[in-house]
Amino acid sequence: MSGTNDLAPSLADIDAMARAIFESIPEEFSHVARDVVIRVVDFPDNETMAEMALETPFDLLGLYRGVPFGDKSVGGTPQDVDMIMLYRRPLLDYWCETDESLHGLVRHVLIHEIGHHFGLSDDDMARIETAEN
Repeated sequence: MSGTNDLAPSLADIDAMARAIFESIPEEFSHVARDVVIRVVDFPDNETMAEMALETPFDLLGLYRGVPFGDKSVGGTPQDVDMIMLYRRPLLDYWCETDESLHGLVRHVLIHEIGHHFGLSDDDMARIETAEN
């Protein structure tokens, strides 16, 4: 019989981890990104798979959907909710194949996707991650 420690982290577990990580990011980002919805699902949907030309649903760990912060119009009406999707099964698969902690991996993906909200470069996001560690 398997113990509870043998169970893969659930959607709720990853969601709780992502929310705790979000609370720990620098205030200047979390304050402005407070309306970004974080959603954890097992895999990208078929539309995302086609749009991103993914070979398998395991090819994407996370995705930012929305208008980058710098491109938002002050007087404009938002068309969609800004959302960060975290894909549980690809995250778990990647985690199992590397020496990285699950917390570290979720943190990396979340910071990367928040960075897309702000229109940051990969170098900018790497500096944020380095500063936080």
